[in-house]
Parts: sequence; C-alpha cells; structure tokens
Amino acid sequence: MKQDKNSPNKLTTEQAESLLSTLQSRFEANIDRHPDLKWAEVQSRLESHPNKLWSLSEMARTGGEPDVVGYDEAADAYLFYDCSTQSPEGRRSLCYDQEALESRKKNKPEGSAMSMAEAMGIAMLTEAEYRHLQSLGEFDTTTSSWLITPSKVRTLGGAIFGDRRYDTVWVYHNGADSYYGARGFRGSLRV
Repeated sequence: MKQDKNSPNKLTTEQAESLLSTLQSRFEANIDRHPDLKWAEVQSRLESHPNKLWSLSEMARTGGEPDVVGYDEAADAYLFYDCSTQSPEGRRSLCYDQEALESRKKNKPEGSAMSMAEAMGIAMLTEAEYRHLQSLGEFDTTTSSWLITPSKVRTLGGAIFGDRRYDTVWVYHNGADSYYGARGFRGSLRV
C-alpha cells in the first residue's frame, strides 16, 4: 500500500477504507483473539488516529497481518500485534539494531529490526507479548522473531528471539549482528 505523497505517514481515503475493510474481516474471522471487543469501537478509534492507521498499513504491507489481541484498560488502548502465521516476510534478514548493523564488517543485511520498527511507528514485541501472542495460536513454527532484548544482554552483544517448535514456545539468544532469511520481527501498536 503506497502512502499519500503529499503527506508521509498518512493514507488516502481509498487506502484507509481498504485497510479498515481488511482489518474488519480479520477481526471477525479471529474473534477468539478478542472475544469481548466490538469492531465498531475499534474502527472509531482507528478513524480518529490516522497516523496509527498508517502504521497498521505498514504492518500489513510487510506481511504482518495485524489484528487486535486485547484492550489495555489502564491505557485506554486497543492492542494490535502482527498475527501472520510466520514472521512477516517483508521484515526478515535483519540484524537486531543499528549498532549491530554498523558493527558488521562483511555481508551486511539491508537494515535492522529496531530501525525498521521505529520507521513504521510500531514497537517490537517483548518476550511477555510474544508469549501472549503464542497463547492465541501457533506462530513461528518455521521462522523466528527478534524480541525486545534486556539491556544487560544487549550490552554484552546479544539479542533474544522466539519461535515455536515441538509444541513449545522457545526464547533463545544470538549475536545481535546475526541475521537469517527465516528470522524477522513482529510488531505491536497501541491505538
């Protein structure tokens, strides 16, 4: 989905309507992810936050299949996560962050997960958010996804990622400068 050239980070009316239709269909097809929520309320919130709608379009454009996974009462926010079965295809082969990217001397990837998430206006999933997502279905059965890494681990050069194998959710570590064709990242957005 291309953005409006006159206003970066804003969709045209046609783009917004198309995205809202896709999101509504996904919401209704996966009601088990959000049994107590109503689409009309989610749509009203989205329509009043066009910059968030743009971020959702970026999640969709890169293969994330964003959907509502909950509502945070304290923050008065709907929670969207990437719900694609495998790590989003348009966000793979990235090292963890810009520091890791700059530290590579050879065979640099196209970019970093943290930088791409920031450019999209989303956050990468934390380990707790990733485990919540995995409680809603089976995700990353053949791929893996970078996760927000504790600063102590990152300071030592590492980063964490998660996947599901053998009907179990695993969280592992790797060098932050590593990248793989089957590893991407999943995002979250509060609206």
